[in-house]
Amino acid sequence: MAYQRGSLKQVPRKDGDTWVLRYRVTNAEGRRVENILPIGLVRDFPNEKAAWREVDKRGLLIRVNEAPALHRIRFDALAEHYLRADFGADAVRPKSEGTELNMNHIVRDYLIPRFGTEIAEDIKPLDIQRWLKSLHTDKGLAWTTVSKIRSVMMRAFKTGILHGLITKNPCEPVETRTTTDYRAIMLTPDQTHAILRALSGPLHRMLVLTCAATALRASELVAIRWADLKWDEGRIRISKRWARGKDGPTKTEGSDGYVPLHPRLARHLAAWHHRTPYGKETDFVFPSYKMNGKVPVSTGVFVADHLRTAAKSAGVPIPDGSRFGLHNLRHSLSNWMVNKAKVEPKTVQGILRHSRIQTTLDLYTQGDSDETRAAQGSYLRALGTLRKKAS
Repeated sequence: MAYQRGSLKQVPRKDGDTWVLRYRVTNAEGRRVENILPIGLVRDFPNEKAAWREVDKRGLLIRVNEAPALHRIRFDALAEHYLRADFGADAVRPKSEGTELNMNHIVRDYLIPRFGTEIAEDIKPLDIQRWLKSLHTDKGLAWTTVSKIRSVMMRAFKTGILHGLITKNPCEPVETRTTTDYRAIMLTPDQTHAILRALSGPLHRMLVLTCAATALRASELVAIRWADLKWDEGRIRISKRWARGKDGPTKTEGSDGYVPLHPRLARHLAAWHHRTPYGKETDFVFPSYKMNGKVPVSTGVFVADHLRTAAKSAGVPIPDGSRFGLHNLRHSLSNWMVNKAKVEPKTVQGILRHSRIQTTLDLYTQGDSDETRAAQGSYLRALGTLRKKAS
């Protein structure tokens, strides 16, 4: 913690105006509050210079700067301070509502129950690492989730250092894995076509077709209004997402932009525009009939009641308990473009609106068995093994 000198102030007392030394300490709740030490009567120390000499003579500044050791902050108070500070006015980067809820979940459901009663600066890095590993081995959390928990804990300590509550971050030497065992179920164009045929009603078919062709996130897809379709420009404006019953900002700043609107997709959407009972510029392209078009269709209900059933009837292997939804269409388009259509990864990155191309390659594409088999055959031909006759 930075060395503090405090400030002097005259305050009225019964026995006369008194000099007091004001300084700040951390209370039991982790808040920085003002504390005071009496110096002496103003009549005994007629000016501030004389009062400071008395402060030095009595060694009060040493006591002041030793005081934080007597008020060392517990981790639960540090974590609560982080939630207030990192999402408030001092935040350098604004956080979405979803991010804020997720951080609250990690802090209050994982970090505080484990470390809440411990003095923050006494927490040992090895204890953190062993606990994080146990979340994967004993609790079954994916390594990506464990890594996110570490990141939030790291951020809580960083915020504490920034605000002068602590002086060190025990998370810095802690390591976790950042890879995931999850592999998205990929759909071929034929399977997607079969799903479209299995769906009943133009609303659901257009929802899937648009998602498959644009790779939009589900929350972005249902937030689209007719005014967002720039027919003459051949693109769709993405400036918001639908979350928790209202419009919100896109997932990242890079997600705010446009996606292509191919003439073929535009023809299908124009036909749907002609049929839908909600065709005003401000209406949702994919409205909820149940709510009279005031909100978009619920993607969770659609996936559970329609998409999974249609996919299984189309022959898509979906094991019980496996994740499957509109996001699989996003994965599938990326995978097909890179591995089959040989589209430049940079172009695919632009379509998916990823800030890093590595995200596109690592998470949204999988190795193609036909391509790897062909590559293996090319190598074997170069070795000459395929020309040898079996004995």
